Amino acid sequence: MNNTVYYDPMFSDDRRRELLFEGQLFVYSPRPSSLAFVNFARKLIEEAFAPLNPELAQYEMSVEQYAEVLIKLKPGFIHHPESKRLIHNLFREMGCDLEKTYFDVPKMRSSTSDNYLTTGIAYAWHPHRDTWYSAPSCQINWWIPIYGIQADNAMAFHPRYWNRPVKNSSKGYNYYLWNQQNRGAHVARFLKEDPRPLPKSTEALDLDPQIRLIVPAGGIIMFSGAQMHSSVPNTSGKTRFSIDFRIVHEDDVRKKQGAPSVDEECTGTTMRDYLRGTDFSHIPDSLIALYDDGSGIEGELVFNPSEPGA
Repeated sequence: MNNTVYYDPMFSDDRRRELLFEGQLFVYSPRPSSLAFVNFARKLIEEAFAPLNPELAQYEMSVEQYAEVLIKLKPGFIHHPESKRLIHNLFREMGCDLEKTYFDVPKMRSSTSDNYLTTGIAYAWHPHRDTWYSAPSCQINWWIPIYGIQADNAMAFHPRYWNRPVKNSSKGYNYYLWNQQNRGAHVARFLKEDPRPLPKSTEALDLDPQIRLIVPAGGIIMFSGAQMHSSVPNTSGKTRFSIDFRIVHEDDVRKKQGAPSVDEECTGTTMRDYLRGTDFSHIPDSLIALYDDGSGIEGELVFNPSEPGA
């Protein structure tokens, strides 16, 4: 397919979503709302790692100490009321219809350098589509670096596989069982290996050509949840910190329109996780029913942290 990267386009949100569902990528320069979000995240990170430089702290801490910091830092960011306020401002500045835009809670991610910690709470993502993890085809991902990034600690897209099926292990993945069995603060204890059944390719992938988008802190990358992407093996000498979250638009949900479905075999749906941009209410049950496959007899339909810091 022909891939286009759009930089600071003046499209409406409707047109932007159409192009994202065709496999195109969008990049936006930092703007007041994204910089405010990044500055808030930095404040939490720097307080958590004080007096160390967060990008270099891995060289002065044991892996166990580092994981303990992340156990408190990341959930603290996710559940902080300021995160929801800041994401609300970001949507408004980016031209989203807040009445129809639904989002999942923003996550803080970290990618340490030179294989220091790549499992559990700092998992280094293998090539995957979010649709292998029960995300709907109408999901759009937003990704924002908190500090500057470079080619050897960025994220990679693999356009060869946009609409090309890949043999994968998503058939064994049920989102509701995942919520019950594989989420929570205990994940941070996976320091050397990660035993969770994370869907991945079961065939050899040719990851080239690949696209690495290098944006400044507070820059925004948008892509379809069906886009094949991965974490670049970090050899930069610095830990990468970023914010990501996912959105769906009510019109796309209702019409069941989005990116092509080519190879996902997972069950369950993440649709219950999304919150409306205005009042943070959940998507109506009538719309969730369009995506639910009845596999929620076991497991948890929505993840509710039961452990402190989860």
